[in-house]
Amino acid sequence: MPISTPKKRILIKDLGYIRYDRALVLQQKLLYERIQQKKKRTPENYVLFCEHPPVYTMGSKTKKHHLLVSDQVLKRQKAVLCQTNRGGDITYHGPGQLVVYFIWDLDQFFHDIHRYIRLLENIVIQTLTFFGIEATTFKGLTGVWIQGKTDEWEKICAIGIRASRWVTMHGLALNVNTDMQYFKNIIPCGIQDKKVTSIKKILQKQIAVSLVKKKMSNFFLEIETLPILR
Repeated sequence: MPISTPKKRILIKDLGYIRYDRALVLQQKLLYERIQQKKKRTPENYVLFCEHPPVYTMGSKTKKHHLLVSDQVLKRQKAVLCQTNRGGDITYHGPGQLVVYFIWDLDQFFHDIHRYIRLLENIVIQTLTFFGIEATTFKGLTGVWIQGKTDEWEKICAIGIRASRWVTMHGLALNVNTDMQYFKNIIPCGIQDKKVTSIKKILQKQIAVSLVKKKMSNFFLEIETLPILR
């Protein structure tokens, strides 16, 4: 049964291990329903947790040369390639990575896409803090970042969204125990001079995705208290 907050009515649902294309169809269905509901009443907002089988997704700004391998290589690695309608460039989703989709009616929050993205980044940063990881944003680049010991910046969470009539879809992908080898097949998010990392890589141990999910859920259940919404 979905968990809901008392005020903004945010329903949290775990989709489990699901193919990317099936999750995309569900998102589109929920987005359409939210748009229709807004004509008569205030709709519910959904947070959808899931993990995907290996898949590379291409956003509206993807350049073909940011995929570094052939279709044959993808087939051998049992990975698929999907064009999607979110913003941003190419990225990877796979087992051990926590993917979170948001079907939110921003009429209930604020009319500011940049502020919405900052909200998602803030929730990820607070979640990582619980695990003793100091994360931050990087000026001019979307997502959540880790500053390494040699001052190198590594991306731990990618964010890509789309909105229609102030209803959002897509969301974030947080590397927990992700197999980082898959990122070698692409220029992640089209950023050539930055690396990617994961909670496992930083802590040198596995953290259950279910635990990260639980801690992140707490922030959605208490979303009214987040400073960015005050």
